[in-house]
Amino acid sequence: MQSAKAYIMLVCATLFWAGNFMVGKFASFSNIPPMTLVFFRWSLVWLILLPFTCREIIVYKKVIMSNLPLLFFLALTSVGLFNSFTYLSLVYTQVINASLFNTAIPAIIILLCFLFKIEKTNKFQICGLIFAVLGILSIITKLDLNILLSLNFNKGDLIMLGGVVSWGLYSAFLKKKNFDLPLLTLVHVLCTFGLIFIFPQYLYEYSQGQFIKFDMNLIYLLFFLALFPSIGSYYCWAGAVSIIGANRAGIFLSLIPLFSTIMAIAIYNEKFQFFHLIGAVLIILGLFLSNKEVKNA
Repeated sequence: MQSAKAYIMLVCATLFWAGNFMVGKFASFSNIPPMTLVFFRWSLVWLILLPFTCREIIVYKKVIMSNLPLLFFLALTSVGLFNSFTYLSLVYTQVINASLFNTAIPAIIILLCFLFKIEKTNKFQICGLIFAVLGILSIITKLDLNILLSLNFNKGDLIMLGGVVSWGLYSAFLKKKNFDLPLLTLVHVLCTFGLIFIFPQYLYEYSQGQFIKFDMNLIYLLFFLALFPSIGSYYCWAGAVSIIGANRAGIFLSLIPLFSTIMAIAIYNEKFQFFHLIGAVLIILGLFLSNKEVKNA
């Protein structure tokens, strides 16, 4: 029963995150500064959550204060970095590319869990990681050896790789959370600390003359981002990881490019090309290898 609940939460989380890619691409077309969008998105999340979590934050004050280093790190890698990498990447690359990279996150999680001794790693997971890396290379090189030799990669693809690593770190270290906080309270705490890291990014864009124009379309956009890819996805993801673990939850991230690709083709007329297919096949193959259990390993 608990596993079924976790799976439903993971499907919802990935669907909401797929919508986040659509909004990020729309923002790039509308000349909305990416870091500014991230700042106002999470500021709105903070305001929405405050009435529901302010009492619980006081109740769990000692828990929060005694786990500040981990909470700050989780806030930095998720709220502070992942969203910024994602929106900035979509200025330079298409939705299909950016979303396909997310499929490799489970392999990255396994690698990071191994490096930081959070979970054990088996030979299938190592093979899975290799296939996932080959899949990423297929996408960023477009199966063109000249791009690899000249290192002439798409800027947006490289930025999104930063997002993949940051989310992998967040998911891996979420496993180290050995304290209990209500999920909404956890999201609010991460949002609060994350805004500390986002604010300088916003100030930099502002100093460069990149301003955001407030109108009703932006208001609708911000409320969608706050309610679904932010509160909804983070609540569902953190809840599912707490039930079935980071490795098993990670496999569901492959749904993000599926949902995103369908939306991108329908909304932005993007094309799913041959190198996307090869990259996706390699990453998904690596995904299944990574989740294969070895008895007595």
